[in-house]
Amino acid sequence: MGAMGAAEPLRSVLWVKQQRCAVSLEPARALLRWWRSPGPGPGAPGADARSVPVSEIITVEETDTHGKHHASGRWQKMENPYAFTVHCVKRARHHRWKWAQVTFWSADEQLCHLWLQTLRELLEKLTSRPKHLLVFINPFGGKGRGKRVYDRKVAPLFTLASITTDIVITEQANQAKEALYEINMDSYDGIVCVGGDGMFSEVLHGLIGRTQRSAGIDQNHPRAVLVPSPLRIGIIPAGSTDCVCYSTVGTNDAETSALHIIVGDSLAMDVTSVHHNSTLLRYSVSLLGYGFYGDLIKDSEKKRWMGLVRYDFSGIKTFLSHHCYEGTVSFLPAQHTVGSPRDTKPCRAGCFVCRQSKQQLEEEQKKALYGLENAEEVEEWQVICGKFLAINVTNMSCACPRSPRGLSPAAHLGDGSADLILIRKCSRFNFLRFLVRHTNQCDQFDFTFVEVYRIKKFQFTSKHMDDEDSDLKEQGKQRFGQICSDSPTCCCSASRGSWNCDGELLRSPAIEVRVHCQLVRLFARGIEENPKQESHS
Repeated sequence: MGAMGAAEPLRSVLWVKQQRCAVSLEPARALLRWWRSPGPGPGAPGADARSVPVSEIITVEETDTHGKHHASGRWQKMENPYAFTVHCVKRARHHRWKWAQVTFWSADEQLCHLWLQTLRELLEKLTSRPKHLLVFINPFGGKGRGKRVYDRKVAPLFTLASITTDIVITEQANQAKEALYEINMDSYDGIVCVGGDGMFSEVLHGLIGRTQRSAGIDQNHPRAVLVPSPLRIGIIPAGSTDCVCYSTVGTNDAETSALHIIVGDSLAMDVTSVHHNSTLLRYSVSLLGYGFYGDLIKDSEKKRWMGLVRYDFSGIKTFLSHHCYEGTVSFLPAQHTVGSPRDTKPCRAGCFVCRQSKQQLEEEQKKALYGLENAEEVEEWQVICGKFLAINVTNMSCACPRSPRGLSPAAHLGDGSADLILIRKCSRFNFLRFLVRHTNQCDQFDFTFVEVYRIKKFQFTSKHMDDEDSDLKEQGKQRFGQICSDSPTCCCSASRGSWNCDGELLRSPAIEVRVHCQLVRLFARGIEENPKQESHS
C-alpha cells in the first residue's frame, strides 16, 4: 500500500488478538477504527466496531513479536510477524478514564511501519499536549498518600507519554505558592499539583500572583482587571474532598486526571477575588461560605489532631449550635449569563452557557469603555438585609463524592458569574431538610427560606462590624443610602462570623467579591455528558 496523503484514509487488514480485523484511519476525522472482518476484504464496520480518536491516543510503539508473551496462537504460523501497540484512553463508569492497549499484527513489515509512521505524525501535530511539567506533591494532605499515588499511578503514564517532569515535594504550607514566584517558568508547559483542594489553592495563588506581578497589576485593587496565565494547572487528586477535581472532571480518580493532562485537555475556569478594605484576602474557585460553613471550618481548625473526622464532628456541632448572623448583602446580578441557578442545565464539556456568557460579558465590557459602567452599577445593585444561617457564593457546583450534585448543581465553571445562595433564619429542622437535599436529586433551592441569585460582584457587611471595617461600611452607606433603614432589628447573636474560602478561614466578615471570567485554565475538559457507546478492547 502506498503512502497516505494528508486527507487520504488508510485502511488495512490486520490481526487484533485472535481476530482478523479491518483497521481504518481517517485523518480528516482523526479517528482510528477497527472491526472484525472474517472475509477476504475489509468489509463494512458492524455493531462490534471499536474506535479511538487520535487525540486520545497516548503513544504508539513498535512491539517485540519474539517475546514469550506472543509465542502462542496464530502468530506461530507467521514466519516473521510484525506488530505495533496503540496506548490509548478507555472510558469506564462514573467518568473514569483507564489506560488501554491494543496491539495490531501483520506479516507485512512495511505495512506495520506505515501505520506506525502515520499515527506518530498525527500525534506530533497535537500541539496542545504538554512535554515538560512542574509537579508539586503534598506528602501530608488527605491521608498522606500523595507521593504514593503519584509514583504508582501517574509517573508511569507520564513516562509512557514521554512527558518530562521536575518534582518538588513540599515540606511546609505555602511552599508551592512561594516557589511559583521565584522559579523560571519559561521551560514548562504546565503545573501539576498532587494533593487536595488546599494544594490546588496554593498553586492557583502562586500562578495568578506571579502573572499579575509580571504584568504590573496591583492585586490589592478590587477593580483591577487581572491577566490570565498562559500555563495550565493539572490536578492529581490525593486529598480528603477533591472538590475542584470532582467538579471539573466528574471523578476524583488519579489515573483519569493523569490521562486528561497527557492528552492536553484545556478548561477555562472563573476565579473569584475576595478583598477587604482594598487588600486582597484570597482567591476562591469553589466555595465562599459565611455562617454555617464558616463556623464549621473555624471549629475544625481547633481539632486538626482528629484528622479527617474533624469535619464530621464540627459539622454536627455547628448544626446543633444553630447560629445565625445579621448583615447586609449587596450584589450586582449577572445580566450577561444565558443560564440561571435553577435551570437544571449543569456545566458539561464544551458548555454552551460558558461560551455564550463569555461572549456577552465581553460585549458588556466594551460598553463600559464608553463610561456606562458606573451608571449601570448604581442602577442594578441589589441589597438584602436580614438574619442568615448561611451565605454561600459558589463558582462551581462544589460536587464531591458525598454530594454528587454539589451546593449549586447548575453553577458554571467559566461563565463569568457565581451563584449566591442565601439561607435565611429558619428552624433547625428546616435547615436539616436543606442540608439533606445536597445528597439527593431534589431541588435544594425549593424552600421559602432559601434564595439564589447569579451574580458577578458581591459585598457583605455584618451588623456587628469593628472599627476596622468602617471604610467598607461607609462605601455601603454612600452607595445604598437609607435602603436598609426600614429593616427591623433582630436579636441575633452578636458574635463575629468567619468566611470559609475554599477550606481556608477568613476572619474578616466584611468582604468585597468579584468574579474574573476564565482567569485560569486546567488540564481538564469538563464533565462529559455520556460515555461514548464504542469502547476499546
